[in-house]
Amino acid sequence: MAVTVQLPSDVEQRLRAQSPDLDAEVTEAVVLDLFRRGRLSHYELSQVLGLDRFQTDAYLKHHNVIDGTLTMKDLDDQAQTLDRVLGPVRR
Repeated sequence: MAVTVQLPSDVEQRLRAQSPDLDAEVTEAVVLDLFRRGRLSHYELSQVLGLDRFQTDAYLKHHNVIDGTLTMKDLDDQAQTLDRVLGPVRR
């Protein structure tokens, strides 16, 4: 799939002067955002970037993205499931 981003000529020139491979940089930004939003899996991200699993992990770490991060809602859901299955924990 090809995506076109329309930039004013002067903006494109300035960005290309700063980044010789602007197309790749934009692609990386888009797929990283899709991964962060849960739209791409780790495997799909690695395919798009052309990296193996360990390189993808390093790439994510470099961009401060922690794969599999649990939210408070995830933890609450898990606690409720454990309470339902095992019964409440006595303290």
